[in-house]
Amino acid sequence: MTAKSIDLKTKIPGPKSQALMERRRASVARGPFHITPIFAARAHGALIEDVDGNRLIDFAAGIGVVNAGHTAEPVVKAIQAQAAELVHGSFNVTPYESYIRLCEKLNRATPGSFAKKTFLANSGAEAVENAVKIARARTKRPAVICFEHGFHGRTYMAMTLTAKEKPYKVDFGPFNPEIYRAPYPYCYRWPGTSDPAKVSRECFAQFEDVIAKAGASNVAAVIIEPVAGEGGFIPVPKEFLAHLRAFCDKNGTVLIADEIQTGFGRTGTLFASEQLGLVPDLITMAKGLGAGMPISAVTGRAEIMDAPVEGGIGGTYGGNPVACAAALAVFEMFENGDLLLRARRLGETLAERTRQWAEKFSRIGDARGIGPMQAIEFVKPSAGLRPDDRTSKEPDADSAKALVRFCCERGVVVMTSGSYGNVVRFLMPLVIEPAQLEEGLAVVEAGLKELG
Repeated sequence: MTAKSIDLKTKIPGPKSQALMERRRASVARGPFHITPIFAARAHGALIEDVDGNRLIDFAAGIGVVNAGHTAEPVVKAIQAQAAELVHGSFNVTPYESYIRLCEKLNRATPGSFAKKTFLANSGAEAVENAVKIARARTKRPAVICFEHGFHGRTYMAMTLTAKEKPYKVDFGPFNPEIYRAPYPYCYRWPGTSDPAKVSRECFAQFEDVIAKAGASNVAAVIIEPVAGEGGFIPVPKEFLAHLRAFCDKNGTVLIADEIQTGFGRTGTLFASEQLGLVPDLITMAKGLGAGMPISAVTGRAEIMDAPVEGGIGGTYGGNPVACAAALAVFEMFENGDLLLRARRLGETLAERTRQWAEKFSRIGDARGIGPMQAIEFVKPSAGLRPDDRTSKEPDADSAKALVRFCCERGVVVMTSGSYGNVVRFLMPLVIEPAQLEEGLAVVEAGLKELG
């Protein structure tokens, strides 16, 4: 009999986590939020141990960061070796070879057969900020088109591009000018149809209305997540992306794919764009790139990347040597290991299980995703209709929160998402063992049964 991975020695949260939470409230700014009430002490693979000795299965992966697993041995060894040689020099002062080597790998790995160049930064928001700067420098235009349900970060340009008001934008205005928001092709919630081709046509027609307001000759860039992350794991239909690509080609507009959450195996391929037939001009990356180390990147057409003047983009810590070493180790795991194969198998299991849940539990209005980037969306039953009626699409954030709490108390870390807070997303490390996956999914299903 396989030993269980979940091992709870105390109630969740335990006394040490509760004590730390009191210290956190006294000493840390209110703004940062917490999905769980536990404090982590250590983690490996797909397991987390908290300060009370409780062992939990991780279905969140640090918000999709440790795709290669917590404390992956090749990454840890690379970090240790690099830290003994050079921790910091600043690429702007005394450059180093690992920065170049990582850029070369990103140039080869990202979609598109054209000449590419790469810039390294620290966070996803920084990557987005720099992608917009690069696009504006190239086109000499001010306007940027973004989409409903999009999330691009918390710095001012990235926050302006982000759709959700609360909590990301409350009290932080005014926001950056020349930003225009278009409808996102959210098939489940599109009025009148869920057919991807029809949704794409109708959504693009509304996109053209937004362009008319902005002025096509004014638009520097269009930025879109191939699968909306914080917005609720909503894949963009291929047809819509083809419409966007054609528009950008016709109008000299830079098409930016934000693959910060979708990148590095999260959808079963290195980048989601590969599955969706999209070749962007620029692609932003972070999260899974560094397996926990702070590093991000913008990769794209060489002539676009070279638009800013020398010194126009940069930063003290961007492409730090230790972070570069971690990212190079992640690449090695993808190139020489079986991470993508494991990701595809994980995706098949998750997609089948979430589909079964959607059929079985009437609170689930939609189950969706690409590869192992899967989610379930909760809705309330319509008043006066049968409990199993599926016509209601009223968001049910309470059920999503209740499921997250149920799972945490029983040893599984999982997260919500969605513009309405009613989506539960699954972001487990791609290295999760089959027995761990089944054990965690059994907890989720038990929570769904309790919800009724």
